Amino acid sequence: MRALRVYTSLWAMQPHDQTGVKLPYEQVVEMVAGAGFAGMALDSGAAPMADLKRIQPMMARAGLRPFLVSFPQTIAALRDDLRLAKDWGAPFVVVIGQVMPLTVAGMIPVIRAWIEMSEQEGMPILFETHRNCITNDLFTTLVLLDAIPEMRICADLSHYMVDREFWYPLSARDMGLMSRVLARSDSFQGRVASRQQIQLQLDFPQNRKWVDLFRGWWREGFAGWRARNATGECVFLCELGPPEYAMTGPDGREMSNRWQESLTIKSWVEQIWQEMDRQEDR
Repeated sequence: MRALRVYTSLWAMQPHDQTGVKLPYEQVVEMVAGAGFAGMALDSGAAPMADLKRIQPMMARAGLRPFLVSFPQTIAALRDDLRLAKDWGAPFVVVIGQVMPLTVAGMIPVIRAWIEMSEQEGMPILFETHRNCITNDLFTTLVLLDAIPEMRICADLSHYMVDREFWYPLSARDMGLMSRVLARSDSFQGRVASRQQIQLQLDFPQNRKWVDLFRGWWREGFAGWRARNATGECVFLCELGPPEYAMTGPDGREMSNRWQESLTIKSWVEQIWQEMDRQEDR
């Protein structure tokens, strides 16, 4: 049996609204569990490891599952995060690799070393499509995917939207490039970007075309995942980051409520998944 599991991110919960106030971890866990999320992504690049180790037992008591987002600065540095994630019962580790050779030829042995380490530790890894890391550029990542068939992706296409500054509407060629990434993706992240801005407000009328574009990509990603997997859990992460990801007005406050927006994205993707279930049942 297949199931969709929607997560949010601890990083996205701090702060959680326009006030800029950081919520206590106990309240964060209560909000996330109460809203029906399956778990939270714990991001070692955004919070001290001591904090992640403190919140994880709170999550476990609330029935929330973690997955770890790792930013290894050396090849060897990933191993500790793999072992920690395994101890916590995480489904996988998302790698935003900070080892960044300048050439694809230099990148290939780094990716292969991390994949081998993942197999040794018995903890799956997914390489996130992310700026300022080894998968910084869409074109480079596509070459890596061709060179390394076992490389699997966590698709946050907002980064590549900004990376390539795609014109709207996207050409058939550019849509095809993004489809190649989605075809290798085993989890997905929820944020809407434009060609210049990494995170847009969902209900501003001028952003509607970008919202529709990303909802279409999430649907395509789910369809591909379901075609490859007769059973298992598909993980979708609502990851709406705080400032300076979130845009602010002249008073320094955010222009939208990211907590409410995360619930909106959660409802969208759950609806997409349910529609696919109904279509298969016909």
